[in-house]
Amino acid sequence: MTGNLLIAGVGNIFLGDDGFGVEVARRLALQELPDWAHVVDYGIRGMHLAYDLASGYQSMILVDATARGGVPGTIYVIEPDLASPPEADADANPLFNAHGMQPDVVFGMLSMLDAGARRVLVVGCEPATVDYCMGLSEPVAAAVDEAVRIVLGLVANAAAEHDRGDPSVDDSAPTACVPIPAAGDLPVTP
Repeated sequence: MTGNLLIAGVGNIFLGDDGFGVEVARRLALQELPDWAHVVDYGIRGMHLAYDLASGYQSMILVDATARGGVPGTIYVIEPDLASPPEADADANPLFNAHGMQPDVVFGMLSMLDAGARRVLVVGCEPATVDYCMGLSEPVAAAVDEAVRIVLGLVANAAAEHDRGDPSVDDSAPTACVPIPAAGDLPVTP
């Protein structure tokens, strides 16, 4: 794999606002990005996402609907704790299947795939509904452009660090790691 930053849109377009990540990925795919940044619409293909992460990406921005109890349409930037992800256990976890793995299960899969820790940020949006329907609710649809702006800002920050010759960027590696700014330095909508 040639790139080192994966921008992964995930979600199910048949569950209303759960399709948020898919729509953001669709819009990001129309933007000019550095050649080391790749946008992929994974939809509900969690196993595909886990294998792509294990095969060369050093950093990821995951875009998804993220229920945290806030006002629908609120954008969050979260850095999950990858040091202790949930165990990926096919027998104990009914979500463990190639077509519906939740992001936390994908993170658990990385250790099974011997992929090691990755730098991951989640750009999430508080959903209004995840019922069976197609299309985003009004507040979530209105938040898509803000999420695109935030992701593009994260990519621009990573590019600036890379261009400055940040010592945490290992240009000698075949897939150099472009650092993503710390979550505390990120723009977040209230």
